[in-house]
Amino acid sequence: MTPDRWAMLFAVVVLLALPFAVSGYVLYVVNLLMVFIVLALGMHVVIGEAGQFALSHTAFYGIGIYTAGLINTAWHPPFIVSILAGGLLSAVLGYVIGLLALRMRDIYLALATFAFGEAMQWVFLNWEGVTGGSNGMRMQPAELFGYKLTNDLQAYPFVAVLMALMLWLTIALSRSQYGSSLRAVRESDVAAMAMGINVKAMKQSAFAISAAFAGIAGGMYTLFTSFIHPESLGFQTTIVVLTMVVVGGIGSVRGAVAGAIAFGLISELLRQALSIQEVIYGVILMGFMMFKPKGLFADRAGRVARQVPQVTQEVRS
Repeated sequence: MTPDRWAMLFAVVVLLALPFAVSGYVLYVVNLLMVFIVLALGMHVVIGEAGQFALSHTAFYGIGIYTAGLINTAWHPPFIVSILAGGLLSAVLGYVIGLLALRMRDIYLALATFAFGEAMQWVFLNWEGVTGGSNGMRMQPAELFGYKLTNDLQAYPFVAVLMALMLWLTIALSRSQYGSSLRAVRESDVAAMAMGINVKAMKQSAFAISAAFAGIAGGMYTLFTSFIHPESLGFQTTIVVLTMVVVGGIGSVRGAVAGAIAFGLISELLRQALSIQEVIYGVILMGFMMFKPKGLFADRAGRVARQVPQVTQEVRS
């Protein structure tokens, strides 16, 4: 059995045993870590697979939270419906934002998507009739055919199943022909077009898929929380998720998962030191970009990435 399979088996055993071994705040943190994993996987798709440096991830996360929360409060459908609605709305907006990727790249794309993220936080803070504005928004417990999720333990199995499903989808996408096409676009637009890849469609679909992951992560968050405040949906959250992906290894699925767990825990440990969180994340991010830019788990991703330039070189010759 390969090391990855052993790691997966160990993770499954731990997830099955946790509800019987811990409770209360620990389960809340575990639920939150699984949400961070889905967030990091979404950023992995757009940055690691497609090579599009986007900083609007938290905006789609917030859209998923508010959409799922509002639908659940108004109509009380099965929570799967509200989560899918948040993911779908985020995907549509992500597809539209993906138009920027057709006209911008590198720092210009980063700045444009950053501006969108800041604009959405302004909406969350000021659209008081919908989001509650600076007072935040109370949400009703999520429901599934009359069964209400009123605590972290009740929400845990559903959050775990959704996280496992999103992880499986990410791995399947990465190993598919579509994933290979995304990596070809990441390496060279010109070479990808020469190979017959629709670069425009690839970029926009990557934004849509990434946004859908963030929206679904937002919906997952509503399963175990009853309150959301726009302050938690600012640029700092984007930096945290970006740090997860960069430190774990850009282009590596297991790196995104490991980074989400590590920095999700660090985020909770630093909860009482909000004033220095950004400094710490900034130092960590700069350190890795300078001394280990491929991240901790990028070996396999690096081998995959090296295969793409070989193919593109053959096309050029």
